[in-house]
Amino acid sequence: MATIALNGSTFDDTVAGNDIVLVDWWASWCGPCRMFGPVFEAAAEQHPDIVFAKVDTEAERDLAGAAGIMSVPTLMAFREGVLVFSQPGALPAAVLDELIGKVRDLDMEQVHASVAASADAATG
Repeated sequence: MATIALNGSTFDDTVAGNDIVLVDWWASWCGPCRMFGPVFEAAAEQHPDIVFAKVDTEAERDLAGAAGIMSVPTLMAFREGVLVFSQPGALPAAVLDELIGKVRDLDMEQVHASVAASADAATG
């Protein structure tokens, strides 16, 4: 499966409507972004059950700001709508594959319980 482009109107639905979503926040002027692009595309081809999405931070400044993007590239991983990984910097292919494995292996019951406990602590 090829990567898809996300924007302000498609981001939330894509993250909420899919089990695993990897998002590459990038900019055309960014050298490391251009180096990471083919690695991300290759992983998308190897894992057709995962949504691989890209956000052009220049075109989607409001979305990038809302997501707290401070540098590009930044890779985010969402599982069942929960942000489970966020890190700036281009990843080598082997590290991206390892990350995908870890995201797949997450105990989502435990993750959801942790998110709920954090929300309760913040409001309680």
